[in-house]
Amino acid sequence: MSLSEQFFQTDDLDPIDIVEHIAEYREWEFDRVDDDQIAMAVEGQWRTYSMTLAWSPRDETLRLICTFEMDPPKETWPQLYAALNAANDNVWMGAFTFWAEQRLMVFRYGLALSGGQSAAPEQIERMIATAVQSAERFYPAFQLVCWGNRSVENAMQVAMAEAYGHA
Repeated sequence: MSLSEQFFQTDDLDPIDIVEHIAEYREWEFDRVDDDQIAMAVEGQWRTYSMTLAWSPRDETLRLICTFEMDPPKETWPQLYAALNAANDNVWMGAFTFWAEQRLMVFRYGLALSGGQSAAPEQIERMIATAVQSAERFYPAFQLVCWGNRSVENAMQVAMAEAYGHA
């Protein structure tokens, strides 16, 4: 039985209500910050990822921000930015960035629901899964660039090998 069939008998649910049901179903820690925002913790292999999903009715977009702490030495930032560019070239949905002031790695993703469209639970689960899978895939590469003294090209080979190794 799909999440849609199990939890939702109506099409007029707010996207954040759907996220809350998914978080309950998956037994993730979460906090309903506001009517249009939810924060949760999702456990990965490498880290626990902090996720915030926010619904903007004005521009009809569900935004996901997935963060994890990373405090690389300042002298490695140019290599980290090059690694972020390389990672972004290899993800189809979403993008990485580094928030230097907060010392956070960030994966961002937006789902446009223009024209009054509704998000399906499967779409939202896919957003969350994409964020975690992307962070898990590239986390070792970011670590190798910042602390392992590896070139971006060499570090990206680790991320690519990981992707091909779990088919």
